Amino acid sequence: MNARGALGRYGEDLAARLLGEAGMTVVERNWRCRAGEIDIVARDGDALVFCEVKTRRSDAFEHPMAAVGPVKADRLRRLAEIWLDRNGGSPPGGVRIDLIGVIVPRRGAPVTEHARGVS
Repeated sequence: MNARGALGRYGEDLAARLLGEAGMTVVERNWRCRAGEIDIVARDGDALVFCEVKTRRSDAFEHPMAAVGPVKADRLRRLAEIWLDRNGGSPPGGVRIDLIGVIVPRRGAPVTEHARGVS
């Protein structure tokens, strides 16, 4: 794994821990199909949450959350639909798409930001 892949994996590990601390249960990580990948699928009570995780170094050009524009949001919705079709449909509590941004500074603790229901 290259440095970029290791940074992304680290951010996803932090995001999964953050979700667990918020009382959510991670159902699946790095689910893939021909259309793309979902970083984390989690349960939040009766709701199912599809999470996109973006990790950047503190000196990166843009904030991690800025990396998810309309095209990426549309792809996440399509991926969520595919996952639901393959796994029994929508749960009683509905579905939401969250974004987790992770900034990793050269020194000090990483900073995480969790935006719920972004799409």
